Amino acid sequence: MMKLLPTLTFIAAVGSGVVGGVFFAFSNFVMAALARLPVPSGIAAMNSINVTVITPTFMTALFGTGLICLVLIAAVFFSWSQSGSYWLLAGAVIYFVGNPIVTMVFNVPLNDALAAVDPVSANGAAVWANHLSQWVMWNHVRTVTAIMAMACFIMTLI
Repeated sequence: MMKLLPTLTFIAAVGSGVVGGVFFAFSNFVMAALARLPVPSGIAAMNSINVTVITPTFMTALFGTGLICLVLIAAVFFSWSQSGSYWLLAGAVIYFVGNPIVTMVFNVPLNDALAAVDPVSANGAAVWANHLSQWVMWNHVRTVTAIMAMACFIMTLI
């Protein structure tokens, strides 16, 4: 297992970077563009994104990296005296909590609420406004934690 640690750390760094990049795009311009659309169009576009994002490639990047982080967390306790162990543990915990956990606890329920609302209703406008503030805030958390984790994994490897 210890021989696999550098490889798993490298894969976690790449996965964190990919996920952080996707979330960075949403935090910086995708959601702002959707917010400029009329409410029903913004809701329809976001609902479409939420369906099309569920691909093997992105799910592997997001949740596969999370799974690798769980393995890395366990491995750290068997190699605590090795150089970079603090960075490795920090990166794995930051990514796991900040991405798979935040996604499932905050972003997915907000997506589900958006999918269930009538886009042309007053409630639709309220849910969309909430989505634009709350979903984006949690997406900022995912962006920052994925990038921080990537930096930690890189520090582990150098």
